[in-house]
Parts: sequence; C-alpha cells; structure tokens
Amino acid sequence: MEKTNSETVALACELEYLAPAGRIGVIALATDFNIEHDFSHLYPDDVRAFTSRVRNVNPLTVENLRSMAPGISAAADCILPGTDLDVIIYACTSGTVAIGSDRVTELVQRARPGAQVTNPVTAALCAFEALGAKRISILTPYTDAVNREMATLFIEQGYDVLNIAGFGFEDDTAMTYISREDIAQAAISTCHPDADLLFISCTALRASSVVSRLELALDKPVLSSNQVLVWHSLRLVNYPRPITGFGVLLEQHLAQ
Repeated sequence: MEKTNSETVALACELEYLAPAGRIGVIALATDFNIEHDFSHLYPDDVRAFTSRVRNVNPLTVENLRSMAPGISAAADCILPGTDLDVIIYACTSGTVAIGSDRVTELVQRARPGAQVTNPVTAALCAFEALGAKRISILTPYTDAVNREMATLFIEQGYDVLNIAGFGFEDDTAMTYISREDIAQAAISTCHPDADLLFISCTALRASSVVSRLELALDKPVLSSNQVLVWHSLRLVNYPRPITGFGVLLEQHLAQ
C-alpha cells in the first residue's frame, strides 16, 4: 500500500474571534421549545447565545421546580468547555423563584467560577429599577400556587404587585403552544390601569414578539422573561447600541 502524503495547510488570515461583542451561555429547560428562537431574534449579530439544557420535571410545581437544582452545575459545565463566557443565564423564571437567585448563581459558579450570572428574576428586578417602576401587573402561564410564590417574591423585594394572572398550565412544554394572540389578549385584560408596567413571565411563552404591540395598546412598558434576560446580559457586557422592535426597555435603557 502506497503511503498517503499528509501536509499542513497554512492559514492566509488570522483566526476570527466569533461573537466579539459577547458570548452568552444559556441553561435552558429540557422542555423549552421557545428560548433559542427568541434569542436568535433578540440578540444582535455580534452577540451569540450558546445553549445547554437542564432536566426538568412535569407537572410544574414548586417542588418539581426545586428538583432541577442538582443539574444546573453540570449544564453550566457543558457550555463551550474551556472557552470563556461573558455571561451565563439560567433561563427559568419559576425555577428561579423556587430555587432562589443566590442559589442559582452558586450552582452555576461551581462549574464556571467567577462567571457573571443572571436569571429572569434578577433581570426583571433590574429592569423594574431601570424603568422606575414600583407597581406591577404580572401575567404567567402558571397555576395559582406558583403565581402566589412569584407574587410573594416581588412583594418581598419592595414592589407592589397589583395583580397576577395565569393560564393555569402545569405542562412546561405546552406553555409554548399558547398562541401569541391569547398572550396579547390576556396581557391587555390583566394589566391593571394603575400599574407602572406589565411583566409577562416564562421563557417558554412566545411573548417577546408582542411586546411592542402591547406597549402601544397599554401605553406603558411591557416586559417578558426572554426580553429582560437579553437586556440584562447585554448590560453586563456593556453592549453600546439599542435593540429595536422589542419594546422600550431594549430601545431606550440599554446603555448604562
């Protein structure tokens, strides 16, 4: 058998640094149909999100949400091992309520020491502050039991939760199937006239695409879980330019 010659090809150009404005690690739920689609539209071209998934269990209850905590560190470790990430997102709003923001950060940093970490609750609280909001309405896909936990958390953080409404779903996968029209109509009917803003919770809900429409209808800021995650992660990497088409938060409150 003849020997095959092997040679090394020299590069004519320098290696290109992908995602020069930010590399965002995302820990998504195993059942989340929506988050990558949302992020692909929300993030600008020079920022990229890289996703890992953590096992979650249906039905969606506070106890089952807490049960995913042991998998968070392993999921963080699987995102581009050996590569620095600018921010790591734990992408579950109700999971953060159940587990706690500080605990989520601790679990992520076990695998990625020193990483900047955010989650939908932390991001939402930062957005409330940036918008000067104190009185909020909340729409979720969750049951009353999960909603009570969420309302209590925001109240304990000093916010006046005027009302909270949910679609009553216990199946995280099915939450993504809720139509944008139902989300929009429920948002309009839920938002209290005295609220400073409306927060639509859940990364699985397809809410980001109707935020601008809802702001026009309600004449006040509207936030969604995925929108606030993108906003907060971009603030953490000092992204300098506004993002248009997804509400006043990204259009007017991005630069610090």
